[in-house]
Amino acid sequence: MINAAELRALASKASKAEAAGCVCTPLQTPSWESITDERWPAEVQRVGTLRQADVDEPTFEEFHPDGTRYESADAPVAVAWFPFNRSDVYACSRCRSVFLRYTEYGGYYVDHRVRRVDPQLVVPGPD
Repeated sequence: MINAAELRALASKASKAEAAGCVCTPLQTPSWESITDERWPAEVQRVGTLRQADVDEPTFEEFHPDGTRYESADAPVAVAWFPFNRSDVYACSRCRSVFLRYTEYGGYYVDHRVRRVDPQLVVPGPD
């Protein structure tokens, strides 16, 4: 499991110059976006998770102290709250960009979502 400090450090290693035109460009979204498995680049591999192994059903509560929303590009990356608490962490082997990915399950659909990690937006979970 990756904690907030580790996620921030990992995301801080990304090269913005190398990210421009990288194979992971379709994932370079500042807010949650849908992405199909077919569009997922092979160079972007899972490096960890934000899911707590000892929690069967993580909360669906969101963390937006400044009035942001789920779809806000400036929403905090709050690792203990939804949807981050259900996300896996991925990194691009070329530009070192870091992404979060989780799957939204609806009544009749499965929707894979991705969001690039901005290290400035990562906030710690509750103690």
